[in-house]
Amino acid sequence: MQVTETLSEGLRRNYTVTVPADHLEARRKSKLAELARGLNLPGFRPGKVPSSVVRQRYGAAVITEVLQESVREATEAVLTERGLRPAVPPKVDVVAPGLGPTESRDLEFKVELEILPEISLPDFSTIRLTRFKAEPDEAVLTRTLERIAASSATLEPITEGRGVARGEVVTIDFTGEIEGKPFAGGSGSNLEVEIGSQALVPGFSEQLEGIRPGEVRTVAATFPTDYGVADLAGKEARFTVTATALARRVVPPIDDELAKKLGSEGLAALKEEVRRQIQEEYDGLARLRLKRALLDALADLAAFGPPESLVAGEFDAIWRRVEEERAEGRPDPEDAAKDTDTLKEEYRAIAERRVKLALLLAEVGRASGITVSEEDMARALRAEARRYRGRESEVMDFYRRNPRAVEAFRGPILEEKVVDYVLELAELTDRVVAPEALTEEPSTGITAG
Repeated sequence: MQVTETLSEGLRRNYTVTVPADHLEARRKSKLAELARGLNLPGFRPGKVPSSVVRQRYGAAVITEVLQESVREATEAVLTERGLRPAVPPKVDVVAPGLGPTESRDLEFKVELEILPEISLPDFSTIRLTRFKAEPDEAVLTRTLERIAASSATLEPITEGRGVARGEVVTIDFTGEIEGKPFAGGSGSNLEVEIGSQALVPGFSEQLEGIRPGEVRTVAATFPTDYGVADLAGKEARFTVTATALARRVVPPIDDELAKKLGSEGLAALKEEVRRQIQEEYDGLARLRLKRALLDALADLAAFGPPESLVAGEFDAIWRRVEEERAEGRPDPEDAAKDTDTLKEEYRAIAERRVKLALLLAEVGRASGITVSEEDMARALRAEARRYRGRESEVMDFYRRNPRAVEAFRGPILEEKVVDYVLELAELTDRVVAPEALTEEPSTGITAG
């Protein structure tokens, strides 16, 4: 095999590869002979089919197989012998196919690729970060328990012969029209509406305040401009509404009985579980903030140029999502005043940052021997299942039946392990803060060096 380097520019490499004709012919003869030994054709004894017959019947398929194998093996040899790590699969173009039905010539093909950059790992001990910590107080615990109780409220019929008041619930039948014509989804029955709630079209429920069972009202309401159904967005509708029943929400007291209905042993156990869940939420927010700060610091330390092919691929994925959000009528408000060229420049910078961080984290993992164990995967699956309370077994069964879905956890797990590794080497200062601080935009002061 002869290899000629035709381009070495930055991370780009081009080669012309020639595989000798005698090598191709030897492989073809070997494959044809191997086929002949196993063939069983009518009119011939097993294994005694003449080579001319084998060549006539299977010659074209063997040529294709030999060429594919030769190109693949030669390409792998080029990469291995030169210690090249492609950023994306190399592009291969066959210039001269070599083998023909009756003759053999040299196979010549070109290999174009972009390699991964040499990445020197920075001194992670120069990174200085603040690690926030927040704990739930009694007021937060009380508010959370009140929300839990409210979500367990029941409806009690109102029989006093009066109209519905704010915060109470009226059951209605309704028909709606836009410009005098009915529209899809504009009619229904037995719909429960809480007076003052914005769950429906804004202003709809307020116009029903004071309505009594059996009373009919006409309600006008305008759908928001960002309404989920494009045909209704921004349009005014008129509804004929008939009240059929009134009810008030009865919130149960926060006591042992409520706790047991929710699956806890008692109120003390429920409080402890709620406190733990709030603490997990706070810890998760603190972790996200710390990780974001770390990634900012690592981005500043990533002193290498990323492969253009990876940046282009990441940018294309980002831009497709931007265009999809625009088409669905939900663009990022911060992008509204920017022209396309400005947006593309900004999103390309984001793509470049993501690629650099991904390469740096991958190199840290490779250099430090960080891997994802089966126990890591099992722990991640159990955590995922816990997100679906009451359906844990169903979730675990799904992943047992879909091993490819399980593999989606491997990348994020590896990233978190690498982040943990770097955080062990960085200089961290702990600070107790109010819970609100966990979601505030970080101020300057995150430094590296």
